[in-house]
Amino acid sequence: MANTELDLDSILQFAIKLALDAGQIIREGQEKRFASENALEDEKANSVDLVTEVDKAVEKFIVERIRKTYPSHKFIGEESYEGQQITDEPTWIVDPIDGTTNFVHGFPMVATSIGLAHKGVPVVGVIYNPFLDQLWSAAKGRGAYLNQKRKLPITGSSKPLASLGQALIGVEYGMSRSPPALPRKVATFEKLTAHTDVGGKMCHSLRSMGSAALNIVLVASGGLDMYWEVGAGICILEESGGRCFGGKTADLSGEVDAKLMAGRKYLVIRGIRATNNETSLDQQKKFAKEFYDCVEDFDP
Repeated sequence: MANTELDLDSILQFAIKLALDAGQIIREGQEKRFASENALEDEKANSVDLVTEVDKAVEKFIVERIRKTYPSHKFIGEESYEGQQITDEPTWIVDPIDGTTNFVHGFPMVATSIGLAHKGVPVVGVIYNPFLDQLWSAAKGRGAYLNQKRKLPITGSSKPLASLGQALIGVEYGMSRSPPALPRKVATFEKLTAHTDVGGKMCHSLRSMGSAALNIVLVASGGLDMYWEVGAGICILEESGGRCFGGKTADLSGEVDAKLMAGRKYLVIRGIRATNNETSLDQQKKFAKEFYDCVEDFDP
């Protein structure tokens, strides 16, 4: 089945409604949790990355709605993940609450992330922050939007980007706080921010939102210039003119496939205004190479 044979418009509207309804569950769960002195939370790999009963309830709600509406589609979720692989079949990829540590602390950078991939390629993406009531959505070939009305990037057209020194870059520390991951990440952050006199790139600044999904849509919106980590929302990114690249050793084609999506290392770069000498993709590849010169690689 070709992408054009999927009714992406109706699937997108379904995903938008699903994200909004899931967001209501998240808000209600937060209110209930804060009202109780004995909030029930389950620990994941460490105390920084917590998953709550709300997280599980949201995924259950999303799974049931998808299976009822699209019974032939496959599903990959964060809490129910059991080594599933992205195949050529229509496959929903869901993170019920992205930013669970933020959720636990009442920090509003939290999102539910719902995407559909077909033949290994993201074709629909919806990311909703229920606390700030911001919804990013896209379908392949139909553009990307904030709150269904404002076309991305919000700057209107892609901004130029002369160097990493002008870039606002999103990064995350991630779950692992042990060697080799943490020291290599910190070394990378230092290279990105250090003065050029000592060999750094002296980027404009770094930002850590605590949510991979929100980092990516902020790149798509134009608020962030680059983001390095694992994440979702690739369809929204691409429809805004952004590109997603794999890890440091991957090729820089800018094409997303099942292998890249399963690789757990992404570098996303916003759309960059083309010049007489370079296309937007040429410039994105150039910045990817410059960025990866700073990266101390590691296995997530």
